[in-house]
Amino acid sequence: MNRTQFKERLEKGPLLMDGAFGTVLHGRGIPIDQSFDAVNINQPALVAEIHRGYIDAGSELIETNSFGANRYKLGENGLQSKVEEINKAAVAVARRVIAGSFKDILLAGSVGPLGVRLAPLGRVSPEEAQEAFSEQIHALITAEPQGVDLIIIETMSDVKEIEAAVAATRAISADIPIIVEMTFTRDDKTMLGYPPEAVATTLAALDVDAVGINCSGGPAQVLRLISIVREVAPDIPVSASPNAGWPEQMQGGRVMYPATPDYFADYARAYVNAGVNLIGGCCGTTAAHIKAMRHALDTPGEASVSLPRIRITSRRETAVPTGTQPTLLAQHLAGDQLILTVEMDPPKGVAPERLLAGARMLREAGATFLNIADSPLARMRMSAWAAAYLVQKDIGLETVLHFPTRGRNLLRIQGDLLAAHAMGIRNLFVVMGDPTRIGDFPEATDTFDIVPTGLVELIKNQFNQGLDKAGQSIDQPTSFVVGCALSLTPKDIDAELKLLRKKARHGADFVLTQPVFDTKAAVAFIEAYERTYDEPPPPILAGIKPLYNSRNAEFLHNEVPGITIPEEKRERMRRADQPVGEGVQIAREIAEELRPYVRGFYIMPAFGRYDLVADVLDVFPKI
Repeated sequence: MNRTQFKERLEKGPLLMDGAFGTVLHGRGIPIDQSFDAVNINQPALVAEIHRGYIDAGSELIETNSFGANRYKLGENGLQSKVEEINKAAVAVARRVIAGSFKDILLAGSVGPLGVRLAPLGRVSPEEAQEAFSEQIHALITAEPQGVDLIIIETMSDVKEIEAAVAATRAISADIPIIVEMTFTRDDKTMLGYPPEAVATTLAALDVDAVGINCSGGPAQVLRLISIVREVAPDIPVSASPNAGWPEQMQGGRVMYPATPDYFADYARAYVNAGVNLIGGCCGTTAAHIKAMRHALDTPGEASVSLPRIRITSRRETAVPTGTQPTLLAQHLAGDQLILTVEMDPPKGVAPERLLAGARMLREAGATFLNIADSPLARMRMSAWAAAYLVQKDIGLETVLHFPTRGRNLLRIQGDLLAAHAMGIRNLFVVMGDPTRIGDFPEATDTFDIVPTGLVELIKNQFNQGLDKAGQSIDQPTSFVVGCALSLTPKDIDAELKLLRKKARHGADFVLTQPVFDTKAAVAFIEAYERTYDEPPPPILAGIKPLYNSRNAEFLHNEVPGITIPEEKRERMRRADQPVGEGVQIAREIAEELRPYVRGFYIMPAFGRYDLVADVLDVFPKI
């Protein structure tokens, strides 16, 4: 197939691609630490079975199982000398399946990132990168008896790496179609910080035939981003292949993706409405997802989803700090005052004005504390200590500092604790933290020396006694108040009960929970703890997250691990004439139902809409 033929094929209507390969192989028993690409020569029948499943489901374009078949990635398993063999085997097995299907199926050669950083961020030169890509792509194009129809360069985060891959392809063939796709993090930027409009502008200027987005989050995020790409680059075909939501690590090491085939089917129609030319799936998607999308594309109708409109407002102001007496939070926990804390993210740059303006509004709305997140979603932001210090100094509202253990060794943890205490930040929320692989710098060290339960014990039983981890004096005892995390509606209730009991015995002063939408299940969990251990749990601040609209409710339910929204509440959001108001009303009802069982509430704004938080806060004087 040449570039003109590819363009003509797309002009006939949207082309349905296949779904994930690596996660499906893993689900079929291939260990995550082995080369998925080597399966082409070790177990070709398994690869063929997956290809056949996608074709039977309705895919019109499938990709070779060669995503990581370059010298650098294969070198991680000692297979760097088998680049040509593995890539040609990937083409051969796919071609056999296509021939046996008697269908007009396109075969794309999958080319993923090299797994190394290019200069100046790494030590691999653009020339070395192009050479590595050339080695792989040449094998895909020249495989006997027939190479691939096109090349898809996917899951990229570095534009320079894409440029090297495109240059390598064009040096081999001037007329083979090329699709280039980048992946985005939860804050709608690539891992190297490129926004979608910059990506679209840069990619559309390359000598390629389609640009798009794959992997990333789930269908909702990719729909939002691909619409930006379509607007910025209206004259080039676009592709979209989202993950099946954000992955959730299960017991036993399995990784689960929450978005269902029906959810994908609805978004397939939305992608068509957004002008997407090639539609598929990435991590977590299966033949069932593709089959549902095939049905949706073959029976066109109105999608129930459309592009979200997020409006962020900002204000300005200032105020005063904390002293040496017990923190206000400690006093509230010792008394019976209702505790109301709202989560805020530090700024992405050096300017704190927006953070302070939001903090001022929340204080005036009735918030008694503010939770300051530390590198949420592993994104690079201002130090949470600095943000917390500025809020306490300028706004006069006491903060709860999120303190992740991930990425910190014992030396750094203890130094950070001393620094926070010296700045007057003495309320801590100890968590594991988000893995760096999902953030701005996936290559950053992600190791840790201590888990949250161990850190709670270190703070309460050593630092607060004037000792460090080694038992040496730190001049004077600290006075930290320490919180821990909890899910009130866990999948494994017994495991969560035991973990909470362990944190309580290590000295946790309070608990912050994930957003609660099923109040009956939450109350049942609290009662189960009291029944099991014959004592109440530590003071609970229940998570409250006002729903923004039906799309937001479905996104949280389908794509965010650990959040389950009952059908009744999702149906209310679907039927609501004013969904924002309905979301606030649901949040108020949840708070009213939980109030007899908890000490307060931990409110998490949707899309930075602190005005909605203010609407929720209005109800608390009445309950």
